[in-house]
Amino acid sequence: MLDILGTWRAPRQVQARRMAGPPREDRALAILLAACGLIYVAQWPRLAREAHLDPSIALDARMAGALFAWLMVMPLAFYALSLVLHLVLRAAGVATTAFRVRQAVFWALLASVPAWLLSGLIAGFDGDGAALTVVSTVAVAAVGLFTAAGLSVAGARAETV
Repeated sequence: MLDILGTWRAPRQVQARRMAGPPREDRALAILLAACGLIYVAQWPRLAREAHLDPSIALDARMAGALFAWLMVMPLAFYALSLVLHLVLRAAGVATTAFRVRQAVFWALLASVPAWLLSGLIAGFDGDGAALTVVSTVAVAAVGLFTAAGLSVAGARAETV
């Protein structure tokens, strides 16, 4: 929890500390699944609102679809995104490892979860509007900025190893 808060203040320092140890794929996977699970939970208020406004699709069906998307499809998508980023970085001449890139992307997603949770609450209570647009933009921007900070550390760490 403190690392998540610290990432919002100093993302490079937190990423550097988290990358200091040996590669642990089990931890990377746990971070990814925790992030996807929490983002799935963040969808609940919005799904409940949509089910209330349009009862033609039941809440349990909506939640099952979101569960499948966030716990089966999105982890694979983030692994694929990490692979593409790794290949792009290697082509650009950045010396890094695929694990460090995965670690940077997965941690960025988990660290941005507070914004995703707030976005879900706003979507559930207020629906579409300016507030949802602003908070959703902050959530996506946080993932991007935290990923960029992690990738800069990942490239620097690979050069020193």
